[in-house]
Order: sequence, then structure tokens, then C-alpha cells
Amino acid sequence: MSLEEKEQYYVAVKVFLKRDGKFFACKDVYGHWDLPGGRIKKDEFDAPIEEVIKRKMREELGDEIEYEIGKPVVTMRHERVEDAPGKPKIRIFAVGYEATLLKGEPKLSDLFTEGMWIDPKGFKPEEYFEGGWLKGVEDYLKIVV
Repeated sequence: MSLEEKEQYYVAVKVFLKRDGKFFACKDVYGHWDLPGGRIKKDEFDAPIEEVIKRKMREELGDEIEYEIGKPVVTMRHERVEDAPGKPKIRIFAVGYEATLLKGEPKLSDLFTEGMWIDPKGFKPEEYFEGGWLKGVEDYLKIVV
């Protein structure tokens, strides 16, 4: 198989930030619900995953929150159209980590328009999430509910 025939995946980390039995989700500027976190940069190849998560959390939720990273709990494969010339389709493989909010309140970056704390009991993720993010949240709910 040639290099051109191989699929390209981005690798990302996502965080199920918990507080009082609920987890945090945010709606991006394109109207899609998501979890905090995102793609690992090229220059972070050798960086500890905790440092990548720390960067993403700071970028997306501000630097005033304190949290404790837990273990990875789910994997996700998400496909979406990139907002770039030609609207290329991209594939993302993500690992979802648990984290516990210890102090502060998330302050959304300009990438997001809304955030909410979700009570897993009775939550219908299909009304909010789509694609691989939906599957990841469903898998997470199987663990915590």
C-alpha cells in the first residue's frame, strides 16, 4: 500500500471534566457540541500527555481552573469536514480522559459559544453530540451511570 493510499488520522485528547457527578461539554462556534481538548501538535510528539491536556484545557477553558487528570476511559474516532479551503474531510482518533475539577469555573475561549454541566442520569447524548463524539459520550455514560 502506498503512502497516498493510507488514511491520515489526527490524534487528540478529550477530557470528561467532572464536578459534583456532572461532566462539562461545550458548543463550538459551528454549533457542534464537544468535549474540552483537541489535537496533539507536531512539536508535542515527545511531550507527556498530561502536558498536552494542560495546554488544551488552558486554551479552551482558561488558566484559572485547577483539576486532576485521571485515567483514559474511552477512545473515539470522529470524522468531520475541516473549515479550510476545499473543505477537506478529516479523521480524528481521540482518547478520552477523566478529570476532576478541583477549583474554579471554566471560562470558554472564543472557540465556544456555550458550556454546560451534564448530569449523566437521564442525559440523551444524541440530542447534543454527533459522530465519534456521540459514540465516545455514549461509551462514557455506560461506565458512569
